[in-house]
Amino acid sequence: MSGTRELRHASRLIVHTGEGKGKSTAAFGLGLRAWAQGWSVGVFQFVKSGSWRPGEHAAYTALDEIHRTTGQGGPIEWLTMGAGRTGLRATQDVDQQALSRAGWAQVVDRLAAQTHRLYILDELNHPLAKGWLDLDEVLDVLTIRAGVQHVVVTGRGAPQRLIEAADLVTDMTKVKHPFDKGERGQAGIEW
Repeated sequence: MSGTRELRHASRLIVHTGEGKGKSTAAFGLGLRAWAQGWSVGVFQFVKSGSWRPGEHAAYTALDEIHRTTGQGGPIEWLTMGAGRTGLRATQDVDQQALSRAGWAQVVDRLAAQTHRLYILDELNHPLAKGWLDLDEVLDVLTIRAGVQHVVVTGRGAPQRLIEAADLVTDMTKVKHPFDKGERGQAGIEW
């Protein structure tokens, strides 16, 4: 009996990758479930700029306020640790590697302290693919974390070793997207 219970409460390492849309969206949906269970949720956005406020940020901020004022749900921490998409003129003079390393250090500290029950490491695959973070270190930290701490890693190009280490992997495959026709993103759909 305890074996079944232990399996139902085992920590999960989840990876959402692929060229299709919906990797972060799926992770944030999982965050909503976690919040409703009363779990503490930590969102750590790599690469994305703090000046860009996606709809999920507004919703999570409201949910954190509900938790603080009513006790419903769980607390939410949201940290943005990037300067925006790489390759843009506005980010040319920004040391994205340093930002990624500083952000990763925050994640390591929170995992060691068992701060959250769910960690959403949004776009972590990008700094891994660029070599800005040491994959061996990241895998060690993510696979040897203490307690019941679930981690969701998002982003295109998940390293094969991360995929192999994960408990659950979803590859989002793009079949068709309005961007292919030169259309721009829409509020409520892309952010």
